[in-house]
Amino acid sequence: MTERDRKRRSTRSTRASKMITPPAISKMQTIMRKEMVREFLAEFMSTFVMMVFGLGSVAHMVLGDKMGSYLGVNLGFGFGVTMGVHVAGNISGAHMNAAVTFTNCAIGRMSWKKFPVYVLGQFLGSFLAAATVYCLFYGAIMEFSEGKLTVTGPTATANIFATYLPQHMTLWRGFLDEVIVTGMLQLCLLAITDKENNPALQGTQAVVIGILVVIIGASMGMNSGYAINPSRDLPPRFFTFIAGWGTQVFSAGDWWWVPVVAPPLGAYLGAIIYLVFIGSSTRQEPQILENPLTYEDHRISVSRPPVTSTHNPVSVYPDTRSSVVSHP
Repeated sequence: MTERDRKRRSTRSTRASKMITPPAISKMQTIMRKEMVREFLAEFMSTFVMMVFGLGSVAHMVLGDKMGSYLGVNLGFGFGVTMGVHVAGNISGAHMNAAVTFTNCAIGRMSWKKFPVYVLGQFLGSFLAAATVYCLFYGAIMEFSEGKLTVTGPTATANIFATYLPQHMTLWRGFLDEVIVTGMLQLCLLAITDKENNPALQGTQAVVIGILVVIIGASMGMNSGYAINPSRDLPPRFFTFIAGWGTQVFSAGDWWWVPVVAPPLGAYLGAIIYLVFIGSSTRQEPQILENPLTYEDHRISVSRPPVTSTHNPVSVYPDTRSSVVSHP
C-alpha cells in the first residue's frame, strides 16, 4: 500500500467517525456532562443498585423458606449500600437517602437547589428497583401468596418492598424508633468521614459504611424494619399500590408517613449532636494571614461550623474528588 493510499484511507475513516456522531447524540453528550445531570444519574444508579440487592434479600427471606434470613437482609442492604457508594461516591457523594440529602442541605454542605434533583433520582431508582425485584420474583410471589397480593396475614408479600409495623409496636413508638435509629446512622456517618477526627482509612469508607448499616439492622431493626430512609420506603410502597396490592399499603397501621417524616428529623438531630459534641471540639490549626482583608474573610469563615462547606455538595458518604479533598 502506497503512502497516498494510506492517507486516503485515513481521511475516509476520519470522515466516517465524524458522520457517526449526529447532532442529536452530541447534544445528549453535552447534557450528560452537566454537573446537575451527572449527580441526578449518580443518585439514580446508586439507589437502584442498593435497592435491588436490599429488596432481593428481603424476597429471599419472605419467599425462600430456608433460602434467606434476617441476617441475609442486613447483609443485602449493608453491602448494597457499599456497592452504591462505589457506583456514585465520586460524583454525587452517593447519598441514596433523602434524609441524608436533607441533612446535608440543612447543615450547609450542599445547596438546597440540589435537594429535589437528588431526591428525584433516588425515588426513581428505588421505584425501578422495586419493579425489577417484582419481575425477578413474580413466580415465587404468586406461588407463596396463592395468587392473592396481600399486605397483612401469613401470606403477605407487600413487606418485601416496604416496612410495616409489627404487632408489638405502636405508631408513636415506631416514630421514635425511626428517629433514634436514623440519628445513629447520621452520627456515625459523620464520624466515619470526619477528617478532623478518626475517619475510616482512605479507600475503606464504602465498606465501613456498609458494615454500619449491617450493625444497625442487626441491633435495632426488629421494631420498625429500620427504614431510616424515605427513598427506601416510599417509592416501593407506591409501586406495590400500582402493581395490585391496593390502598392497604398506605392504610395498614397508618404507618406509611412515618418512614418519610421521622428519618429526616432523626438524621438532622444526629448531625447536630455530632457537630456540637465532637465537631466543635476538633483542634483548628492557627493560620498566619498577611493582609487585613484576608484576615477579615478568615475571621468570618471560621465562625461557621467547622465541618460545613458551601462550595461543594459534600456528602456524609465518602467523596474522593480532588476538589472536595481540599475542603475537609
